[in-house]
Amino acid sequence: MASGIKDKVAILGMGCTRFGERWDVQAEDLMVEAYTECMEDAKIEKKDIDASWFGSCFDEVNVGKSAISLPMTLKLPYIGATRVENFCASGTESFRGAVYAVASGAADIALAMGAEKLKDTGYGGLPDFGTAMGTFNRLIMPNATAPGSFALMATGYCAKYNVSPEDLKTALAKISAKSHANGAKNPKAHLRKEVTVDQILSAPIIAWPLGLFDCCGVSDGAACAIVTTPEIAKKIKPNEDPTLVKALQIAITSGEEMWYDNWDGAHVETTTRAAAKAYAEAGVKTPRDEISMMEVHDCFSITELATYEDLQISPRGKAIDDINDGFYNLDGKIPCQPDGGLKCFGHPIGASGLRMLYEMYNQLNGRAGDRQIKDPKLGLTHNLGGFPAMSVCSVAIIGK
Repeated sequence: MASGIKDKVAILGMGCTRFGERWDVQAEDLMVEAYTECMEDAKIEKKDIDASWFGSCFDEVNVGKSAISLPMTLKLPYIGATRVENFCASGTESFRGAVYAVASGAADIALAMGAEKLKDTGYGGLPDFGTAMGTFNRLIMPNATAPGSFALMATGYCAKYNVSPEDLKTALAKISAKSHANGAKNPKAHLRKEVTVDQILSAPIIAWPLGLFDCCGVSDGAACAIVTTPEIAKKIKPNEDPTLVKALQIAITSGEEMWYDNWDGAHVETTTRAAAKAYAEAGVKTPRDEISMMEVHDCFSITELATYEDLQISPRGKAIDDINDGFYNLDGKIPCQPDGGLKCFGHPIGASGLRMLYEMYNQLNGRAGDRQIKDPKLGLTHNLGGFPAMSVCSVAIIGK
């Protein structure tokens, strides 16, 4: 039986750009900005990097296909470089490649980069998916949209747990208000203005019951990580307690939710499966008691609510109780989106997973400023790509 990667890899350094409408720079400039901060934090030289991974999704509107843009931009001399793409999990996939290289002994020090520049497309949301899910997709669901698909999960949740639309809308509004309050404290967030529950509830509807503030926007940004063995980390930073990778799992739909079984439409099966495997790998027995904080994929507020339950933090059908009790607020038992989440950072797809890890890393090392959580032990990140019925999900856990 596989032993997993718990405590076999340490994060040596991380960097992250300010996210936003970065009209003044190219994607390559964002990569350099994140890389520069990361290298200063890691305290290594360029020649020390053995291999690299690069996550980006919409290559047609960014840096193109292959991984060539990464070594060309960072001037990395003739080392292995691999570009990865797995929808919204692309950034975490980049991290997974670097972590697995170190855990296997194939590399002593590896780099993971995620970058995406979407605002230049001039489109309000993500670019047209077209045949991104295969040419067959044009035949089976040609008019599917992300807001529409996740709105169906919201109504499915109401039906399964006998929740009134009004109570669900109020709970979703509290989720967004919480994230905007956190993002207002973060100088690297795209949106830094608090909004009230009443403002959120009165916003225009995008896909009922999801309103404007229930949906995240797109953005420009990049984030970067350097990973190595715990032994090397201690040699380079002898006075620091290394930040260790505890678990890194991914789950991809087999199509059963959409086609073949009685999926209830009120949860995401890939999140449920990936989380269970991640907890087993990390040795977490009771997530509600052991996880200190989370960054989850809040592309829509209903996604965050369902994820609370899929991650085994809130009991099934009871997430609204925890939301009303402030359980996920910055001063709650398990703060969720302490950096502001996708609601405040937007979603430059290739960068989002590493941006989440950057916040957990900073929190674990006491560098989060006004957002600092008291004495965190384990931080969890979650990415979800695709639709509730057809998705890819990654779950990572890091800690001391």
